[in-house]
Amino acid sequence: MKSDLQRYMDTIPAVADAARLKETFWLNSRQRVGGHKEIREVRPEQIQDASQRLLRFAPYLKAVFPELEKTGGIIESELRPIPAMQAWLDETYGSGIEGRLLLKMDSDLPVSGSVKARGGIYEVLKHAEDLALKAGMLKVSDDYSILAQPEFQAFFGRHTVQVGSTGNLGMSIGIMSAKLGFHVIVHMSADAKQWKKDLLRGRGVEVIEYADDYCAAVEQGRINSDADPMSYFVDDENSQALFLGYSVAGERLKAQLEEQEILVDEDHPLFLYIPCGIGGAPGGIAYGVKQVFGDHVHCFFTEPTHACCMLLGMATGLHDGVSVKDLGIDGRTDADGLAVGRPSAFVGRVVEPVLSGIATIQDEKLYDLMRGLLQEEDIFIEPSSCAAFAALIRPQDMKAYIDARGLSRKMGQATHIAWATGGSMVPEEMKKIYRETGL
Repeated sequence: MKSDLQRYMDTIPAVADAARLKETFWLNSRQRVGGHKEIREVRPEQIQDASQRLLRFAPYLKAVFPELEKTGGIIESELRPIPAMQAWLDETYGSGIEGRLLLKMDSDLPVSGSVKARGGIYEVLKHAEDLALKAGMLKVSDDYSILAQPEFQAFFGRHTVQVGSTGNLGMSIGIMSAKLGFHVIVHMSADAKQWKKDLLRGRGVEVIEYADDYCAAVEQGRINSDADPMSYFVDDENSQALFLGYSVAGERLKAQLEEQEILVDEDHPLFLYIPCGIGGAPGGIAYGVKQVFGDHVHCFFTEPTHACCMLLGMATGLHDGVSVKDLGIDGRTDADGLAVGRPSAFVGRVVEPVLSGIATIQDEKLYDLMRGLLQEEDIFIEPSSCAAFAALIRPQDMKAYIDARGLSRKMGQATHIAWATGGSMVPEEMKKIYRETGL
């Protein structure tokens, strides 16, 4: 393996830079025109199935989460223009962003306050539906608000849901599973913030802590779950259900862009920048938006320099066959939601024909970007969310991509969306610590 990795470092500059913990920008040479039509691991009709399932659960979600009253039980976030931040990025980093910049505020998603409220909550709901249908307690034609009744709580209470997490996935799985009545166990890696563990325990979730990294927490969680026939393991490394829950974001985003009269077509390109840990959330979102907008949307993942597992997996083509530790990278980052050492076996292969590229960013810049957004737009997001700006502050690399695809003359009509992945549930005392870090 070591000799193979040396070969990759000798031939792929982004891999060599990553090994030296340098910020880097990798463009995906395997991206293809019409690549979204080649994907076979999942199918577009599965997105519609997931979307319909979320609609069936809307009456239940509205009944048990008061914050969903206004949306009728739909968990969705605002798409907000951030012109002042766009100007600040140009002034501070010389970003020179042409077109408009918006923030997709999954940082403020109801129920669990992060992008994981999409895939994580969806997988728990799907599992609950499967169990209730199989037991003959539920029909798809029912009003799902009946799931709030005591007999369903008692039924789900005989089952366990387990997951390994650095934080935000555990929050979404834990909060939703506990609300339904499941016994929930979240296996938390050393990177997870204490406030997230405390919040989960306050919601009746069993939290098991590990001194090791994310992969170790996932593996132990899987072993524990496999030993219990009444337990269900949410497998962030390979879950198709998680992926499909995220993919519904594509049709939702389309509706929001239309509402704001923002065109996306050949002359009005769309650019998405999504923070990446193991890859499930950004992969599912990228798949969903590609099914809606095809080649008119350009998707970039962003990672911390110390946990750039998806870049390594995709640049080498090894996917989950390589870990950051294989290159001597420690995997330690303040971007706890992105602190993953080995990428998903499933996601990298799915997005290989559609992903535009991956940018990495140093932790200290995450705090600067966080303060910039707070100062200019009065919006707080977690430091890990601020990785969404990593590609935008590398204007020369972005220009190389834009020029190579003949988009230069269209950029004045482009739309850029930075995908904020967490933040609204951060306690005030933790926000204060974040604001002062690195000053």
